[in-house]
Amino acid sequence: MRRRFERVALACDPEEAGNRRTCEWPGCTGDGEYRAPQSRDRLDQYRWFCLDHVREYNRAWDYYRGMSQAEIEADLRRDTVWQRPTWPLGSGRPRNPGWRVHDGFGFFDEEPARKGGEPGRPPAEAAHLRALAIFGLEPPVTFERLRSRYLTLVKQHHPDANGGDKAAEERLKSINEAYATLKNGYFA
Repeated sequence: MRRRFERVALACDPEEAGNRRTCEWPGCTGDGEYRAPQSRDRLDQYRWFCLDHVREYNRAWDYYRGMSQAEIEADLRRDTVWQRPTWPLGSGRPRNPGWRVHDGFGFFDEEPARKGGEPGRPPAEAAHLRALAIFGLEPPVTFERLRSRYLTLVKQHHPDANGGDKAAEERLKSINEAYATLKNGYFA
């Protein structure tokens, strides 16, 4: 059920008539019906003026009066975030700057000879395919499938499981690099 509120105009009380504000402009005796802030430091405290004088006061008002250029810029920067503290968004994990989305038509492919990629493939995609080959996987790959294969290979090639074998250690290093390449680029 919605309630409707009506506005009711109250008749002017004779006692309130004696409590009316007068315009604070020097020499003016009009009613002070319009408020204006006293200063930049006291924006919640007001001076009261008649319509003509509040217009004149506002025309001459300069919020930044007395501030240096550096103080003005700092105040504007704080205002862009509503005077609240801010910090960068994201998980803190840096994006791979070399990652490019392959459009499927080759419009945005770069020359592989110039960028070191395979012919017909962007360098980032070629690196992802090499990393997938280390895992023995072919695209499309889900992150769960990649992680499962990674854990299997780590258990299989860990030096502790192979008696400290250097070849197993080198193989584990390449597995870790391939996993980092895919995790930070392919699934980013």
